Amino acid sequence: MLNFERFYTDLIMNHRIIASFVLFCLSFLPLCAEETGKVRIAYDVDFEMNFDNREFYRSAFTPSMTIFGARLTPSVGIRLDQPEHGISHRLMAGIDVMKDFGASPVSEILAGGESGETSMSLNNSALLRELTVYYNMRRTAGNTGLELYAGIFPRKASEGKYSDVFFSDSLRFYDNNLEGILLKIRRPKAYWEVGCDWFGQYGQVRKEKFMIFSSGESRITDFFSAGYAAYMYHFAGSRKARGVVDNILLNPFVDFQLGSMMGLQRFSVRLGWLQAMQHDREFVGHYVFPGGGELEVGVRNWNVGIANRLFYGTDMMPYYDSSDTAGDKYGTRLYLGDPFYRVHDDGQTGPGLYDRFEVYWEPALGRYLNIKVSARFHFNGFRYSGCQQMVGIRFNLHELTNR
Repeated sequence: MLNFERFYTDLIMNHRIIASFVLFCLSFLPLCAEETGKVRIAYDVDFEMNFDNREFYRSAFTPSMTIFGARLTPSVGIRLDQPEHGISHRLMAGIDVMKDFGASPVSEILAGGESGETSMSLNNSALLRELTVYYNMRRTAGNTGLELYAGIFPRKASEGKYSDVFFSDSLRFYDNNLEGILLKIRRPKAYWEVGCDWFGQYGQVRKEKFMIFSSGESRITDFFSAGYAAYMYHFAGSRKARGVVDNILLNPFVDFQLGSMMGLQRFSVRLGWLQAMQHDREFVGHYVFPGGGELEVGVRNWNVGIANRLFYGTDMMPYYDSSDTAGDKYGTRLYLGDPFYRVHDDGQTGPGLYDRFEVYWEPALGRYLNIKVSARFHFNGFRYSGCQQMVGIRFNLHELTNR
């Protein structure tokens, strides 16, 4: 028998959370109306829709599936400017509303679900993914800009260049927020950031997980720059499963932007080295050092482009199929990047080749709206591993409010 009472209780609770958020936002109106202009309302709205049809039946790295969903992330708060010190403060609160198309709790219940009562676990609270609460400070001193985020804030605040071996497309879409702190420094020809994301609190079955990450790039000439990306991921234990795995990844790179010299919208070449240091303290007891070189080439003109990413090296995720002391697989809990960087899916060892070729169309529709239609083709060695057909739509009101 279906538990409609449970479903409607969850629905009412969800509405209460949203109503509380709206009341919180409205409480700022009298304050801002009474001020003389130093304190005013700050707001931000992002919309994102992703269609990603993955046909990976030719490989065992990751299952075939279709990711199709949308996200709306409104936030509101107060802003205080101190022009005499070159400082601006924002205190923001928001909600992260995300829906996987076709995963409707209502349709599951009316259809009887796949497992009766189990379908009720897909309650309406899944629509409201997370509340965001954060402080943001910006300071300008001469040619140096300093920015700080603290709290639960959107992942888009991080502007560093990270290879897909660090963070996959799936992670960026489903884990939309960072929980911790982020510091950014900007110069006319350089950018650096360092942050901490604490996304696992120690519990009975929940592992303690946190990451310190950093990225930077300095432009040496008009067309040449050098930079890096790195993280130290601490994948610890829970009460149920002891043990710690340290996952450290470093990616120095050089970048060439040659589009203006060749009369193209873009012609870029990026060459880097990926070096990992991983230590399973419970089962291995010493560090392993997978690594390899990565070459990215991109050409774009008339808003149509091609991009090719070539990696040659060893398996960057050697403990992917290992398990902790409770028998749970490490998998994507330990490795947050694209599984194709495992290089081999047939039991082979040693260096291997991974290549990703992409064709895309990205029309120029203004600074607030981004639309991209693309197709990606994956190859491991000389073997075809699968493809993706993708459509992404993003609207960012934050760009408008910062004009």
